Amino acid sequence: MHTELLFPPRLIPCLATQRGEKWQQFIEQISNKPVGDRERRAFVLFMARLANCMTCHSDTWRAHQGCEQCSKQTIRKFRGSDEELIALYQMALDELAASQLMPSETEES
Repeated sequence: MHTELLFPPRLIPCLATQRGEKWQQFIEQISNKPVGDRERRAFVLFMARLANCMTCHSDTWRAHQGCEQCSKQTIRKFRGSDEELIALYQMALDELAASQLMPSETEES
């Protein structure tokens, strides 16, 4: 078992079999992106929100089962469609893209 602070991108491929064919194709597409790619970072943001990673700590049941099992269960038990899951990811991607377009406070100084 291995637990991290946020959803680890190394686990993206293991989520492919948790939903339907459209989800599998989506995961394959994200998995093939290079490390550090904006789409992979957006997937981490999407999963961290969906799985509520920010509230996970060493005393929680989720932490004891590990990130892989928690993320699989989160995707498997999502009550919406594959399209709705992908739309949530797209919102995270759009948010990440918008935040990168905004000048940071350090650049303004």
